[in-house]
Amino acid sequence: MRVVIVGYGVQGRKRRAVAGDEVVAVIDPVAPEATAKQLSDVPFHDFDAAVVCTPDDPKPALLKTLLGAGKHVLVEKPLVAEDDAVLEELAEIAASTGAVCVTAYNHRFEPHYVRMRELIHSGALGRIYSVRMFYGNGTARLVRESAWRDQGAGVLPDLGSHLLDILKVWFPVAEAWDFDVRLARRHENRSFDQVVVAADPADGPAVQLEMTMLSWRNHFTCDVFAENGSAHIESLCKWGPTTFTHRTRVLPSGRPPEEAVTLVQSDPTWEAEYAHFKELCAAGRGSEIGNDIWLNRTLRRLADAAFDRFGAPA
Repeated sequence: MRVVIVGYGVQGRKRRAVAGDEVVAVIDPVAPEATAKQLSDVPFHDFDAAVVCTPDDPKPALLKTLLGAGKHVLVEKPLVAEDDAVLEELAEIAASTGAVCVTAYNHRFEPHYVRMRELIHSGALGRIYSVRMFYGNGTARLVRESAWRDQGAGVLPDLGSHLLDILKVWFPVAEAWDFDVRLARRHENRSFDQVVVAADPADGPAVQLEMTMLSWRNHFTCDVFAENGSAHIESLCKWGPTTFTHRTRVLPSGRPPEEAVTLVQSDPTWEAEYAHFKELCAAGRGSEIGNDIWLNRTLRRLADAAFDRFGAPA
């Protein structure tokens, strides 16, 4: 597959390293390594797919052009727009041309995320009572020094999109849940750098999601408590070691036996996601923009609620 990289910042460089010799052009208006400054500089017959790593604002227009030309697209998350109709149009274009459009949520391929999905879907845990996730990095200063990143709802779309996406992978019914912002703070940034989101659906577990740019050591934790036991994730492969623990409930009470799997390895998610994208392209299996529409709607509503309760950005 012949690929172009559109946008050559941090993510673009990661994507190029994974795609390797399949990259036929790098498109960026300022990067000295770029082979073209804009998409129109590269003939469409020279490539089959594009990996779009630009800031959020230009993404819809770029995707409209690429999908309209029948080019498959892997686009960095989040894919957002002020109006859902923008994303709905992209879905229609992809359907009409047969182009695959996938938003890059590489954490779906994290080994312990996959393990958690399989355990939940197996039914072994029984009724799920609660899900709590924490995702933190220490990027507050970097974000503050980037005009295009330190704006809007900040960490909510940045890290919250990952948490909402994986929650829906584990619980497809999450699309119907009503999420609310419990806390949104600006400790060091103009935009929110700490947000807590929660949901308490009648037909699902109590959910709490915390995201922050103020965790000086990058960290992720997840705790799932259920009728027949619990499951836990500590850290991610890229920050390793990472541990998955499954505890089996003892009745009427007592210390549960547990099975723990610890991985010490490099991050496998970028290669796995790119391989998955190529498989979809080869099969012509369509787009996943429907998920983006749900995420866009949910994140926009949460951002509006956060601004109403905790103040709009200056």
